[in-house]
Amino acid sequence: MFAKRSFQPGSIVWRDISLTLKDGVSLISRCWHPKEGGPWPALLMRQPYGKSIASTITYAHPEWWASHGYLVIVQDVRGQGDSGGEFNGFCQEESDTTETHSWVRSLSECNGKIGTYGFSYQGFTQLLANPGTPPPDCLAPAMTGLDECSHWSCDGGAYWWHIGIAWGIQLAALKAKRDKKESDWLDMREALTSGSYLQHGEQILKTYDPKGMAIKWLTQSSEKINISQKHKPLKTWLKKPMFLIGGWWDPHLRGIFDLYNLSKNSGGNPEIHIGPATHLEWWQGTNQLQLEFFNKHLKKDGDTPNHKSLIKLWNITTERWETPKDLSKPSKPLGSVWSLSSDGLACASEEEGALLTAAKGSGGVTLVHDPWRPVPAVGGHLSEEPGLVDRRKIDLRMDVAKFTSKVLTKTLHLEGVPSLRIKAHSDQKGFDLCIALSAVDKKKEKVMQLSTGFLRVIGSKALEESFHQILLQPLRADLLTGQNLRLSIAPSSWPAIGVNNGSTNETFGAPRPSSNTITLSLNLEGSELLFLPFIF
Repeated sequence: MFAKRSFQPGSIVWRDISLTLKDGVSLISRCWHPKEGGPWPALLMRQPYGKSIASTITYAHPEWWASHGYLVIVQDVRGQGDSGGEFNGFCQEESDTTETHSWVRSLSECNGKIGTYGFSYQGFTQLLANPGTPPPDCLAPAMTGLDECSHWSCDGGAYWWHIGIAWGIQLAALKAKRDKKESDWLDMREALTSGSYLQHGEQILKTYDPKGMAIKWLTQSSEKINISQKHKPLKTWLKKPMFLIGGWWDPHLRGIFDLYNLSKNSGGNPEIHIGPATHLEWWQGTNQLQLEFFNKHLKKDGDTPNHKSLIKLWNITTERWETPKDLSKPSKPLGSVWSLSSDGLACASEEEGALLTAAKGSGGVTLVHDPWRPVPAVGGHLSEEPGLVDRRKIDLRMDVAKFTSKVLTKTLHLEGVPSLRIKAHSDQKGFDLCIALSAVDKKKEKVMQLSTGFLRVIGSKALEESFHQILLQPLRADLLTGQNLRLSIAPSSWPAIGVNNGSTNETFGAPRPSSNTITLSLNLEGSELLFLPFIF
């Protein structure tokens, strides 16, 4: 039960205020608070997309938070919105956060307590500050991460093509708006609307935002430069009360699990909720849960019941919340270890390829990647329409290998990070392994995709048969009696990741005349599918 409070129009006032930093740059914030009373604890969001929007695509409007007795501050970060300076991405936020927190506490409307909230970039800005900066009283970062490679730009070495390009263009368009370059803004908007950004995205970023984060990450991944920047929050901050929100189909999910682990190892006791959500579509109730968290830690007389459960995971298939005892690191894989078997027809048949628990992997299968008609991405955490989907149409393609278990005679619980170990090589200096894990229904009419994962192999090692490990998106699900578990392998997942052209000479992206046909050979001996813990 959530406490109800009547929101009265006109009971909240707002104004824009400025903070001048030590280097002379002014950061502009919009503040909301009750018309009467105060001072109040502050809820702070620092974001690059426009303070008046206030992330209302996923959060209740600041007036709602203010109506519950808070001073709500949404700040345009340096170089964005109405704030001064030049936007330089993550590297600018540590110092600016430090000064902003000190300033918020000095406001006459603030009682000295600060809670932070926001997702994605707004989640990241909650986590970094200069050494010695006093921590906020509590933090609620959602759908974010600290590793610029695995949490922000790449899966298995493959750049997030659709997401990375679209986000980069959004930031570039914001820059064009600030610079009053209307024609540039319109060009980029048209590219997103028409879908042409998928074909020309790299050139768009080079033209309109050549120093931006998105093109930097794309260039580094294409040139096989290690995107090694891993940001480190202060341990004093990680010890503070923390409310983490993640989604099974959000690309930053591993970042949330890693943040949970960092907090626990630093002596914190974070609360974590992983639910049926994509990056922009959340489940109902998230605002009330966060309000309850803030009331608990920012108000001595919190007016909602304490939320007792520190770990809440949504079961994807049973569609219910579950409460594991902990997310500690087991000494061995979770559940069964599966192997793959085929006599060569796993692409041509839905039934020939087998997923086994009582036998070793055997046989092999050959896939041909035709760049003219690459296997498309559906659902999952990186596609244009993420989420839970039926992928049977994709599995019927002859360039997708399918491995299906026997009909289940009892409920099969799946939990953790699916990991596939398999031998592979190709006839070109590059190939991709795109993996999907699915539940096949009793009538064999639907193949419900639960998790996806990717691996990009580049260079001479692609020509040599060797074992590769592919990590899939974490999951929690139960398959029922009469269903089957299926693992599917494809050589592409366009446009979730760019098409591998089988060469080391070009950026991987949209299909082009120079893209090579790739013959991909899978040796199933020694193959293993197992589940690693969420934290490892």
